[in-house]
Amino acid sequence: MNMDMQEIKTLLKNGETLTVEFKSDTKGGLSDRDLVAAVVAMANTEGGIVFLGVEDDGTVSGIQDHHQDTIGLQALIANRTSPAVSVSTELIEIDGKKILAITVPKSQSIVTTTDGLVVRRRLMADGKPQAVPFYPHEFIQRQSALGLVDPSAIPLVSLRAEEALNPLERQRIREAIRRYGGDMSLLPLADDELDGALGLVTTVEGVRRPTVAGLLLLGREAAIRQHLPAYEVAFQVLEGTNVRVNEFFHKPLLQTFEEVELLFKARVVEQEIQVNLFRVPIPNFDRRAFREGFINALVHRDYARLGAVHVRLDDDGLVISNPGGFVEGVTIQNILVVPPRSRNPLLADIVKRIGLAERTGRGIDRIFEGMLRYGRPAPDYSMSNDSSVVLLMSRADADVAFLQMILSHEQKTGSPLPIDSLIVLARLRQERRLTTADLAQSTQKSEALTRATLEKLVEAGLVEAHGNGRGRSYILSARVYKTSGQKTAYIRQAGFEPIQQEQMVLSYIEKHGSIRRSDVMELCQITKDQAYKLLTRLKEKGQIIQIGTLKGAVYELKR
Repeated sequence: MNMDMQEIKTLLKNGETLTVEFKSDTKGGLSDRDLVAAVVAMANTEGGIVFLGVEDDGTVSGIQDHHQDTIGLQALIANRTSPAVSVSTELIEIDGKKILAITVPKSQSIVTTTDGLVVRRRLMADGKPQAVPFYPHEFIQRQSALGLVDPSAIPLVSLRAEEALNPLERQRIREAIRRYGGDMSLLPLADDELDGALGLVTTVEGVRRPTVAGLLLLGREAAIRQHLPAYEVAFQVLEGTNVRVNEFFHKPLLQTFEEVELLFKARVVEQEIQVNLFRVPIPNFDRRAFREGFINALVHRDYARLGAVHVRLDDDGLVISNPGGFVEGVTIQNILVVPPRSRNPLLADIVKRIGLAERTGRGIDRIFEGMLRYGRPAPDYSMSNDSSVVLLMSRADADVAFLQMILSHEQKTGSPLPIDSLIVLARLRQERRLTTADLAQSTQKSEALTRATLEKLVEAGLVEAHGNGRGRSYILSARVYKTSGQKTAYIRQAGFEPIQQEQMVLSYIEKHGSIRRSDVMELCQITKDQAYKLLTRLKEKGQIIQIGTLKGAVYELKR
């Protein structure tokens, strides 16, 4: 492990979290049972570090002598857990007292103590972590999140397909395939063949039983309510504190999708603009973005966790939320680039083959595209947590000039702008001047790939580059600013030519007697590296001299 001392002190100062636990070892020492239980809870959650010899408030109190045998402690934990948890340990001395850092890996299976204790960690309402019982009905959620089981493929052995399923819903599936351009090879299949091809029904001991996905798509409402009680969809329209619409659904998934989509479409308002020879609609909410967001919520929700998929239109915009956090490996920071994965793989495959969802698994791109191309803020997932995913699509007005620029470029090239390019243009529109490192955070790709996107936009005349090396920054091009009627804004962002920058620095020194590099950065609106090069150039010309070094350096006119 070999953590840096400063890193350790920071962890102790920040207090306990989901992945950091403090355990006191005073008053006779922490019992083996309690120590192993703490490790099990950590392994059953996200893994992390147990600091032994630290009080709840982060005070270092030290460990007992028998806990300084790190190899013996590793063996104890491995022998007292099932399956065995292999931890790493490190003795650390702080202010003359020894503590033990026990690094616990995240387990890919359910871990118990050899006494049969099964616990996990969770954040309580006050934000503090606590070890709580890990109940059997929660195991499937854990295994699903880890991608070890597919809950949607589990057969419901207490049901017979003939009794629980509604044949009319099969016809709805066939109609959806035609409407949405799904897998046409499914259409000629007989009902039994269609059920088998999509995994809606499976045979268990000679009897046809519906899978969870089969009951969701084809089930009679009474059977769905009884055997999938967590399944519920809510559609709400709020105006301030007034509830205008509040509908709840327990109908089969495809029927629910169609009815909610109709309720949503009734609230889509469009205006039209002229772009060259074409009339282009601008909706207040993009239909494709809504469809992908709603389908994602239905497909990736945790069907073992009570709670509805909520679709809410309010003063802020469109909010779509679903029970169950992001699937293992997916975070807000990598949502654009992580390989597609689902909590319910069979259900996800079915909706793709029907044509409801993006077949490439990159529906998230459509959600971002549906916001960014209209000059609106990017989709916001910041309210998501480990128990729910929350997507907000802002109600902000469209930037018509920005959309016209996008459409004109796409008509000229004959191809749509990639999502990375839209992200870059949207951020430059909002924040004016950015570096590759700044933009890489938004594209969620490496600086090299982001730079490649930027250079293509430069070649296309949509973006301009200023400076060289790590100080190179980017702004929207003069053409883009001119199209949007912001010619003066371009001049402010483009800055001044080098000769003008030199004259500005010399004029500043004449008036104030001297100048610092930070003053040059502010005066000329350039980076630290660019300011250094500008001052070096003036020194080499013999126009200024440097007094002092490093941060204390100032520059005066050469007499």
